[in-house]
Amino acid sequence: MAKSTEKLVIIGSGPAGYTAAIYAARAALNPLLLAGTIPNLPGGQLVTTTDIENFPGFPKGIAGPELMDLMRAQAERFGTRVVEENAVAADFSSRPFLIKHDSGELRAETVIISTGASAIWTNAKGEDAYKNRGVSACATCDGFFFKNLDVLVVGGGDTAMEEADYLTKHARKVTVVHRRDQLRASKFMQERVMKNPKISFQWNSVIEEIVGDGKRMSGAVVRDVRDGKTKTLDAQGMFVAIGHKPNTELFVDQLDLDPKGYLRTQPGTTRTSVPGVFAAGDVQDPHYRQAITAAASGCQAAIDAERFLAQ
Repeated sequence: MAKSTEKLVIIGSGPAGYTAAIYAARAALNPLLLAGTIPNLPGGQLVTTTDIENFPGFPKGIAGPELMDLMRAQAERFGTRVVEENAVAADFSSRPFLIKHDSGELRAETVIISTGASAIWTNAKGEDAYKNRGVSACATCDGFFFKNLDVLVVGGGDTAMEEADYLTKHARKVTVVHRRDQLRASKFMQERVMKNPKISFQWNSVIEEIVGDGKRMSGAVVRDVRDGKTKTLDAQGMFVAIGHKPNTELFVDQLDLDPKGYLRTQPGTTRTSVPGVFAAGDVQDPHYRQAITAAASGCQAAIDAERFLAQ
């Protein structure tokens, strides 16, 4: 791509980026979207999700990659230029903003950041092999598929306890695996899970390996951090809830971040600390992290950018 000045550049794809592109293109902003490449796959986290059952409009469910393909096609239909390249640097100190990408650089009057977040995994042996084959990082997304099965939840904070509590609606048994002998979760959440007869705890333990038949996981080898002894827990699913990391490395010295690294946006808007730069989706949302909420904020970001340009 040659150097150019754009009205709007969207960094990152996924439901937030593609929805922003749809609205921006229909508003005649002629957006250019840097969708990313490996390992920042176009389509974001949803391209690694097999079935999505809770996105409105698809009563029979839809595969994550298919939903992203449809969103991309809709954005392109209205004129969005999708480029499968990574943004590698950004300078928001003056306008037009400077964005460097894999094959060059460009200028932009406004920017929407929708680079998403990445789940933090255990990095245990076999974990990658069994992702979407029993291993997940989202109980709300995938819990339905574990009806009457035994599952593990890895973590000890509020998110892990929320996942464990939610999974009891579907699973037969939930075992929380935590590296310490007490939870980090709030007292309220601790009391809730302790009272739930479906939830048990494997204390002072870490995941060593995910085992299975190559198609689905059947259990996990856990190691006691005190004496190093290992044992295998039978489970057909494992939900990792040890945190998410927002993909904000490019913007550390450019924009205000919260203590966990998420982009700060002004309440009720998608505006960041720099006028003309907006953020949508999981990159600024540590609470909900759902496809539908990301899409909604993408719509907001496009409208905010349109109004900023109009002013």
